[in-house]
Amino acid sequence: MTVIPGERTAALRTEYPRPQFVREQWMSLNGEWEFEFDDDRVGDRERWYENGEFSRTIQVPFCYQSELSGIADTSFHDVVWYRRKFEVPDAYKGRRLILHFGAVDYEASVWVNGKLVAAHEGGHTPFRADITDVLEDGGNVVVVKAVDYSKDVTLPRGKQFWEERSAGIFYTRTTGIWQSVWLEPVAETHVSRIRLTPDIDRNELKLQAFIEGLRPGSDVRLRTTVSFEGQFLSEDEFTVTKGTESRAIGIHDFNDHGLGRWWSPEKPNLYDLRLTLLVDGQEADRVDSYFGMRKISIEDGVVLLNNRPYEMRLVLDQGYFPSGLLTAPSDEDLRRDIELTKEMGFNGARKHQKIEDPRYLYWADRFGLLVWGEMANSYHFSETYVGRVTREWLQAVERDYNHPCIVAWVPLNESWGVTNILVDRQQQQHALALYHMTKSLDPMRPVISNDGWELVKTDLVTIHDYEWRRDVLAERYSDKDKALSARPGNRWILVPGFDYENQPLLLTEFGGISFKKSDWEGWGYSGATDEEDFVRRLRDVIEPVREAPVLQGFCYTQLTDVEQEINGLLTYDRQPKAPLDVIRRIVRGG
Repeated sequence: MTVIPGERTAALRTEYPRPQFVREQWMSLNGEWEFEFDDDRVGDRERWYENGEFSRTIQVPFCYQSELSGIADTSFHDVVWYRRKFEVPDAYKGRRLILHFGAVDYEASVWVNGKLVAAHEGGHTPFRADITDVLEDGGNVVVVKAVDYSKDVTLPRGKQFWEERSAGIFYTRTTGIWQSVWLEPVAETHVSRIRLTPDIDRNELKLQAFIEGLRPGSDVRLRTTVSFEGQFLSEDEFTVTKGTESRAIGIHDFNDHGLGRWWSPEKPNLYDLRLTLLVDGQEADRVDSYFGMRKISIEDGVVLLNNRPYEMRLVLDQGYFPSGLLTAPSDEDLRRDIELTKEMGFNGARKHQKIEDPRYLYWADRFGLLVWGEMANSYHFSETYVGRVTREWLQAVERDYNHPCIVAWVPLNESWGVTNILVDRQQQQHALALYHMTKSLDPMRPVISNDGWELVKTDLVTIHDYEWRRDVLAERYSDKDKALSARPGNRWILVPGFDYENQPLLLTEFGGISFKKSDWEGWGYSGATDEEDFVRRLRDVIEPVREAPVLQGFCYTQLTDVEQEINGLLTYDRQPKAPLDVIRRIVRGG
């Protein structure tokens, strides 16, 4: 990686932003940018993308609402502008130069040297621009305009509140750049992306490679090299004749028991994959990736991981940080969240109302943590909403498809955005469409159409129930009929007309015990008075759920406190509210 000389490094996120598709040469543009609010919306008219200096500075990739941005202004500013200069290293000359954005909330327009190079809608998904043809000798200038409609509830916004002050279960907004920005040189002919599908039953990896810049008459070949923990396993080379090439790679590496080295939370085995693109016999591109041989399936109403029954012990994880909000202050903070999750006995996380940073998914792959990928929902149904949610959700599924840690998709939560789904046929069709479109992109993972209640077609029946009485929970989940007819929160589990089809049952939100070791008031589902009371209440809700004969997994609310919401197992700054080993024994039993 190239770090620009003289750059302030105190708050930089300097790690490689896209760990499942790595090139050796890249240049981070994180750090100090010029910045300006455009409350009067004059920037386009005054051509801010061509000239002028902005009056503020901001630390990218942190949003202006966060402390780490250096601004920490939580009031409404729907239009913001960024500007910075950069020089292209001599080593990059003669190649195409790609400008990458991990995420910009919500709409982004990007200019380089006054020329529009990209426009993107969607606050949680990446985009890129080939800026080669607009570069100038010497210095270059990139300008970004971000538009985020603070009070528009048709935007996919997740837990970002539409009022100025956060309240209840809703938190401070994120506007503009909130994931890494970087430059990457590539050859004219290069691999643009890959799609990896493991098949443990056939002992093979299905590879799709997408190639850009093919030229007639060129001899183009792709070489794949697979290794495990530094040990060479196999190499294959084949001719590339079109923009998308598919190949099956045999994985015949077995352990001492004659089984493949499969990926699981207990043994997160990962294979390394190198792709080398040869053009007329010369190396044009090289990409390093990795994959896990993992299968998630459902048979006879049972959840299977690698063809064996598996209980999911998940924790709800909002993915917020005190100083960075949606952006983790450092890569180590993402890693530490996963370590704490596992230390408390959980084997997975439901990333709630946030399409998470790829670095989090990388560490989940490495350390072995199941992850449910979930859309950041909207709150009002309309044709505009349908287009926005559908486009961004499909981009998210495509971005995260290759991660072995991802074992389920959740396009909707608790009827957010589809508040009349119980009786509104149009909203039911929307939920069905999201289910089927997700399955069409990824048939290998379960899809939950509307996590919590009012489910239509779904692979798992997932229930939210914040009952806190031990005896009530034990009785309610003692058999399937009682569980399906209970209607916690006075909500139907299934929309009438959509029958239960022997899907696995999971309790995917419960608990939510509020407890803070001070006199500060906060929000939660039920309250504990001290640590002893907190542990007792925790045991009273988790034990009957863990022991319930009809439940195949659970998701406890929640990992950490977030702002005024104090129902975490950890405080907002990640301090345990009870000893980790005590929590672990409750979560796992014994």
